[in-house]
Amino acid sequence: MASPTSGRRHEELRDFLRTRRARLTPADVGMPDGGRRRTPGLRREEVAVLAGVGVSWYTWLEQGRDIKVSGDVLDAIARALRLDEAERVHLYLLAGLNPPPAEAEPVAQVTPELQRVLDAWSPRPAYIRDRYWNLIAYNDTAREVFGYVDTDHNCLVIFFTSVRYRDLHPQWSAVARDIVGRFRAEAARYPDDPEFARIADDLMAVSPEFAELWQRHEVSAGTQAVKAIRHPEMGDLIFDSTVLPIQDRPGQGLVLYNPRPGTGTLERLELLAARPGLAAAG
Repeated sequence: MASPTSGRRHEELRDFLRTRRARLTPADVGMPDGGRRRTPGLRREEVAVLAGVGVSWYTWLEQGRDIKVSGDVLDAIARALRLDEAERVHLYLLAGLNPPPAEAEPVAQVTPELQRVLDAWSPRPAYIRDRYWNLIAYNDTAREVFGYVDTDHNCLVIFFTSVRYRDLHPQWSAVARDIVGRFRAEAARYPDDPEFARIADDLMAVSPEFAELWQRHEVSAGTQAVKAIRHPEMGDLIFDSTVLPIQDRPGQGLVLYNPRPGTGTLERLELLAARPGLAAAG
């Protein structure tokens, strides 16, 4: 039986999450508006997708149900809701966890050797993703060219929910079908892993385009593709992209973008790399 203190904490957690969600608009987090809203702010489904958690699980959390949470999940929710450090600590306490003693550095998810490979590929973009297409690490050029921000956690989710990312792709509609087909082919390799279905279900709840394509059950194969970007400052960039499996990290792949010869892409990237901000970061 829950104690009065526990019940009060759950009520506070419910109200806190609801009010933090209500103060954000889809534009604040780079998502399309999605039509008229009965109440202000983000929908629960949108917060769940941004945080990379199940819609049902997030709904239970916001309803104040007695469910288990972890620090990693709370941090993902804090990023999705754009919480500052004081709000993040408050979220931990309301969820019944001791907050980290200070603003902790992110847990390293990539070895120094692999990060050096990413950095050495500059001025070409490169990143590492896992089997679910979660972003593990990327180099400074990928951040600049693709516009990645700290709340971007999954390549598929970014592709279908980020207005900023969609604006970079002049042929977005043409490549969306192949993107979905490749993700479905990847999911078929792990038929007993429910995470693929969770990602697809959550994305269908917020992206009609993804829902329509996912329900076609089409698959695409291949580890190579051509990617065209229309960058607001650098203009048209055209790459050959290749995914290389990382032998000692099952499910993870190194995604390399190589400028297509004769397109001027490499020259534009070299100009980007010469900028003081990016050169200092590298």
